[in-house]
Amino acid sequence: MDNISQERATEYMPLAEAENTRFWRDSRFGGMECLAATFLTHEFAPHAHDTFGIGTIEKGTQLVTIRGERGAAGPGDIYLMNPGVIHDGAPRNGGYRYRMIYPDLSLLREILEDATGKPVHGTPAFGRQVLRDETLSAAFHQAHLTLEAGVGALETSQAMFQVLGALFYRHGSAIIVPTDTAEKSAVSRARDYLVEHYASDIGLEELAAVAGLSRAHLIRAFRREFHITPHSFLTDLRIRQARRSLREGGQPAAIAFECGFADQAHFTRHFKARTGLTPGQYRAR
Repeated sequence: MDNISQERATEYMPLAEAENTRFWRDSRFGGMECLAATFLTHEFAPHAHDTFGIGTIEKGTQLVTIRGERGAAGPGDIYLMNPGVIHDGAPRNGGYRYRMIYPDLSLLREILEDATGKPVHGTPAFGRQVLRDETLSAAFHQAHLTLEAGVGALETSQAMFQVLGALFYRHGSAIIVPTDTAEKSAVSRARDYLVEHYASDIGLEELAAVAGLSRAHLIRAFRREFHITPHSFLTDLRIRQARRSLREGGQPAAIAFECGFADQAHFTRHFKARTGLTPGQYRAR
């Protein structure tokens, strides 16, 4: 994985605290989701976000797989996740504490234009999803602490605006559109079908017919292209839709049914595996 030291992150760094999460939506940034969490045993299932995911490790080490590549991240590393990038996460050698924000595309564009004083043409994106930048990692950490403390609006906004502008100026990159192939087109049809029918009970044979591939070929090709199985992709789609519905005030039991889960317990298990929170915790903020 790009610029992640496998050896540096192996040191045991026990955290003298319990596993916990603090999640909030910051009104100063249009309701942007923010997270400060300590995970000692919790492992994230492969998932993606509709938003960007930007953050740093405060203590300890997280093992992370991004686009099928495994690495370890620790203090001094920065997460710059683009929307839709499949990744997971697990504690290593005693756990980790990290801080994240989840700005959507329109908010990030607005922040970047305000911070740089220049229009952002096209879609802002980051070329690498995890990299080492101790200076900006420390600046982000301090800006996030300021957000969490809820101090004056000007101080809070200025700190985060400045660090996000610097991150994009130093590490921003244009999205590269891959060359299309027949197999890519086939799995793209399958992906689009899942997106359109995420609440339905879709079978493998049905999905393979949409793609025009055998069932085994579809699974292999889908995983090769998106680094996740069709079933895991579908589950993540359902969770992402559930998050939107919870933000709008929906009830977890109704949302579980609307998003295609067998029951609320099934929904809760998958939701926590991908967010670190229960649906009730997420909705209450």
